[in-house]
Amino acid sequence: MLSGSCLCGAVRFTVSGKLGPVTHCYCETCRKAQGTACTTSAPLRRKYFELLSGAESIAEYESSPGKKRCFCRTCGSPLWSRRDDTPDILRLRLGVLDGDPGRRPAALIWVSE
Repeated sequence: MLSGSCLCGAVRFTVSGKLGPVTHCYCETCRKAQGTACTTSAPLRRKYFELLSGAESIAEYESSPGKKRCFCRTCGSPLWSRRDDTPDILRLRLGVLDGDPGRRPAALIWVSE
């Protein structure tokens, strides 16, 4: 079991299942959304995700058609993204986890951007 939260602690969650392959995405959209060189994330089935607190603090931004980037409206921490065409999957931002996810990057994607 993993736990996670945003910077201010308003949004708290647990992860009870295995994360999918970890990627570092270097696309322009991810770089701007994160304010860093890349986004480190992993897919997670929603059934393994439990939001413990802070639903009212979560905001979404549709960065491209059907893709929502979710973040804390108080502190701005990026939390996860989701796609309308895959409603049972979240792409969790690994920086919001409280501990080591036990997985290492499997791929670097969109490096050409």
